[in-house]
Amino acid sequence: MLQQAPPEHSMVIEIREGDGWKPVGNCGFHVIDWRSRNGELGLFIGEKSLWNQGYGTETVRLLLRHGFNTLNLHRISLRVFETNPGGIRAYEKAGFVHEGRFREAEYQDGLYIDVLYMSVLRSEFKE
Repeated sequence: MLQQAPPEHSMVIEIREGDGWKPVGNCGFHVIDWRSRNGELGLFIGEKSLWNQGYGTETVRLLLRHGFNTLNLHRISLRVFETNPGGIRAYEKAGFVHEGRFREAEYQDGLYIDVLYMSVLRSEFKE
């Protein structure tokens, strides 16, 4: 990871727990095309008990702010499995729109599932 450019380093998602912070996942931009100013976002929250509590939505909104305001990106995209309705909901709440579907592009738990492609443009971003 340290061989990648700093904007592409993974970041830790932490939540406040008692007097400290607890790491619960990671996020970041995994592919940035500086010429076209496009970046691909990734996010993972490992503990299922923390899903559907708004942490994903908040993380996505913070990443969008960082991507558009600090990194000066024009377009931010992502890929999400069709079997992840909570993630899809979080991305839609943050302003992502559906661009396409790669049918049966991933093999998971004995089944082929679709991979959805979503993006948001700087002009569509609302803080």
